[in-house]
Amino acid sequence: MKKRFKYLALVLILGILLGWIPEKTEVGATTDVHANIQQKKEEINKAKEEREKLKSGLSDVKKLVQQLEKSKNSLKDYVKELDGQLTDIGEKIEELKALIQEKEQEIEETQKELEEAIATEEKQYEEMKIRIKFMYEKGDQFYLDMLMGASSFGDMINKAGYVEAISAYDRGKLNEYEENRMLIEVIKEKLEEEEAALQEAKAAVEKEEENLEILIDNKNKEITAYESDIATQEQAIKEYEEYIREQDQMIATLEKALKEMEGSKRTYDGGVFKWPAPSYTRISDSFGWRHHPILNRQQFHNGVDMAAPGGSPILAAYDGTVVAAGYSSTMGNYIYLNHGSGLVTIYMHASALYVSTGQEVSKGAKIAAVGTTGRSTGNHLHFGVRLNGNYVDPMAYFN
Repeated sequence: MKKRFKYLALVLILGILLGWIPEKTEVGATTDVHANIQQKKEEINKAKEEREKLKSGLSDVKKLVQQLEKSKNSLKDYVKELDGQLTDIGEKIEELKALIQEKEQEIEETQKELEEAIATEEKQYEEMKIRIKFMYEKGDQFYLDMLMGASSFGDMINKAGYVEAISAYDRGKLNEYEENRMLIEVIKEKLEEEEAALQEAKAAVEKEEENLEILIDNKNKEITAYESDIATQEQAIKEYEEYIREQDQMIATLEKALKEMEGSKRTYDGGVFKWPAPSYTRISDSFGWRHHPILNRQQFHNGVDMAAPGGSPILAAYDGTVVAAGYSSTMGNYIYLNHGSGLVTIYMHASALYVSTGQEVSKGAKIAAVGTTGRSTGNHLHFGVRLNGNYVDPMAYFN
């Protein structure tokens, strides 16, 4: 009988250790890690696709310039066409900058994941070293002695189950360790792809900003050349006068709309204005009569030009209601803001608008970005103030 026990014990221990007898393994942890690995692989593919999309999505500035050639016969059409291109590129730059922020956040999160996975690996490794040391010191004889020392067949089966559980645990831990090692490698690959996508996005922003400057430079040259050409001087003066008439007509239309708005009941309390172009404080052109350097004639400048870099913020000078936010070939992207008591402020030549008609804004709120849309030859904010239907010096409201 004892020989039979020993034979059965030997068969059981060999079956367990060599894997002849199926084990009950806990697959929950490894299943979760495996799912995480698959997810990371999908994210890697997505990052690769994003990189390719960034490369193929850059503006073709040569093609854009060729398109502009078709509208050169009319300065107004040329400006309108070019401003549309500037707006498209500007929006693309903003999207890229948002993508850069997103990628930086993803990289930060992936770096944390990597650190956690490495910490888990180190913990698993230390635990496995303890088990390996135990197995080395005790050997398989430990399990064989335990089974052979069984007092009955039932006792031997119980102990065999215990041995099986230990073996399954060890193998499960080894599987977890191997899965985690795979996870670490996949996370590292994902991190590399995210960093590559980030660099691609940054390069794309630089390229689009360069494209923007090329188009702005072309616009400045065309307007200056047109106004300074002796052959078109008279026509340029007529166009400039028409430009002023169009602007005045649009302002008159806006003020008519203002009277019909409930917001016209707003009251201005006499507070000091916020400087609307905080990036720079230099006045590049003052309010009042001046001599036009190219058209060689006196003209009335109905606001102040604030020199500021393209894309820098334009702030609401005071609490108010947006009467209009739109585009015209003369003012470019503009905002007309009502402060009550017949007082309004006008913001022209913006590269982007962040408010819409009817919206309430607070003093200092970001309402637009500096640009050079409309009849403009450089990035700046044209800031105008009207009181009871007449232009007044804006500087009086900053003291």
